[in-house]
Amino acid sequence: MSEAASLPLSAAARAFAGAGVPVFPCVPGGKQPLVEHGFHDATTTPEMVDGWWRRWPSANIGIPTGTVSGVVVIDVDVHGPANGFAAFERAEYAGLVDGWQVIVNSPSGGMHAYYPATPSAVQSCWQAARAGVDFRGDGGYVVVPPSAVHSNGASVPYRVRRINPGPASTLDSDRLRDFLNPRPELRPRPAPGIGREADRSADAARLVAWVAQRPVGERNHGLFWAACRLAENGMRPSDALDALSAAAEKSGLGEREIAVTVRSAYRTARAHPRRSPSRAEARGSSPLAADGWFSRNPSTRCEPRVREL
Repeated sequence: MSEAASLPLSAAARAFAGAGVPVFPCVPGGKQPLVEHGFHDATTTPEMVDGWWRRWPSANIGIPTGTVSGVVVIDVDVHGPANGFAAFERAEYAGLVDGWQVIVNSPSGGMHAYYPATPSAVQSCWQAARAGVDFRGDGGYVVVPPSAVHSNGASVPYRVRRINPGPASTLDSDRLRDFLNPRPELRPRPAPGIGREADRSADAARLVAWVAQRPVGERNHGLFWAACRLAENGMRPSDALDALSAAAEKSGLGEREIAVTVRSAYRTARAHPRRSPSRAEARGSSPLAADGWFSRNPSTRCEPRVREL
C-alpha cells in the first residue's frame, strides 16, 4: 500500500487490481460509489479498472472488505463523544487487536487498521457506536490511499502511517465486538423440568432491557443477537417477538423491521448452532506476507457483475 499511496489515483487503482485486490471508483473527494451496485461491482479486470478511471480520473479508490479482498479493517472514529482511540488502546491491552499489518490515518482524524481476513469464515460488519469503533468485513468497504476527502475547503488524504514488518495475524472480530459492546450474560440452559420457564423469563427480561438501550448503529444487530439467544434458549418465536417488540420499538426500530429481524434470527439459530471460535482458529497463520500484505492468490479473481462502463 505504501507504494500505491505515492502513485496517481488511476495508477494506484491499477496496482491494487494487479495485486488481486478488487477496486471500484468513488466520487472525487468523497466516499460514495460511482458505480451502480457500489462495492459489489468491484473488480480486478484491468480493462474495467482502466475504463473507470479514464471516465473519472479523479475518482477515489474503494475496496470491498472481507473474503472478496482478503482484508478486514478496524475503523477508529473520533466523531461525537466517543473516543475510538481509547477503545482501541483498551482492546490492544487485552490482546485483541494485535497483528495489524497496515495503519492508515483517515481524513477525519481517525484511523484504519488493516488485518488479513480469516480464511473460510464470514466476518460481517458491525458497529460499536459507544466505543467509536466500526468493523469493516464482509458486506462493507473502505476508501484507500492515495484517495482524499474534501473537508472545510481542503483536500485531506488517507495516509499510510505505519507498516508492520512482522507477520500479520487474523482478527477475532466477534470477540472484539463483545469486548467493546458487552452483551448481557445469560444463565446456562437448565435441564428440562421445573424452573425452565422461569429461567427463560429471566433471560428475556435481561435481553429486553439491553435491547431497549441500543444506540443508533447497534439497534438492528442488537435485536438480532438477542433473538438468537432466546432461540438458543428454547423460547418460541412468537413469544420472543412479543418479548422484544416493545424494547426494539423504544430503541427506534419499526414494527416490520422488528418482525423480519426476529424471524431471521430464529432461522439462523436453527441452521447454525452457536459456536465460539478458539483463539488458535481466530489467530491462525496469515495468508498475506509482510512485504506484500495486499498480495493474493493470483488464481482467485473477482469478476465484474455488471456491464463495462
